[in-house]
Amino acid sequence: MITNKNDSNLNNNGNTHNLNINEFIKDEKFFNDSYTIFICGVGGQGIIKTSVIIGDAAIAEGYNVVMSEIHGMSQRGGVVSTELKIGNFKSSIIEESQADMILGFEPVEVVRSLNKGNTDTKIVFNTNPIIPPNINSQKNSYPDIGRVVKTLKDNYPYVYNIDGDKLAQEAGSIMTLNMVLLGAATGENSFPLSKESIISSMKDNLKENFHEMNLKAIEKGFGSVKSQL
Repeated sequence: MITNKNDSNLNNNGNTHNLNINEFIKDEKFFNDSYTIFICGVGGQGIIKTSVIIGDAAIAEGYNVVMSEIHGMSQRGGVVSTELKIGNFKSSIIEESQADMILGFEPVEVVRSLNKGNTDTKIVFNTNPIIPPNINSQKNSYPDIGRVVKTLKDNYPYVYNIDGDKLAQEAGSIMTLNMVLLGAATGENSFPLSKESIISSMKDNLKENFHEMNLKAIEKGFGSVKSQL
């Protein structure tokens, strides 16, 4: 049972990354038990800010939230992930195969996180890669993005890939990539929070002079996933 807003809390516990989202009623903006979101990418993509905006929106709607923060070297292009659990949880750790949504800012990091998902997990991700230094400096090769997308779609029924970088540029700046991905997550029918709550939380967490551009980014991501449903 989801508890009310007065009992809610948003915890930041470093060095963990998990997501759990349970039963929800399709096409209704509420859920019966819990919802978990695993967010992954690399440092500098705005992953933590995205998690905070989701968490604040959930609290505003009256739900408890626990959130883990960084796993990796967030300021050096290293792996970053957060785990967001909406519901009556004490631990921010998401067990294997229990994530309701994987929100990926970088395609290979999505592949790395698949142990958190299952065939009911909604996978929403940006198809634009960030090539890590070990591939640039060694004889390693980055996987073909088309093959990554095909493999995911062949094995998971709920895969929504978007050209996040392009949509962010169309919104006004590549720096809005995280808001594009946030909008994309919100556009998936199982996502438990309203777009209005997400937009309100965005405005609370970002400077006013960037609101218009980030609102465009949210709408572009939202529309991109809605068009795939």
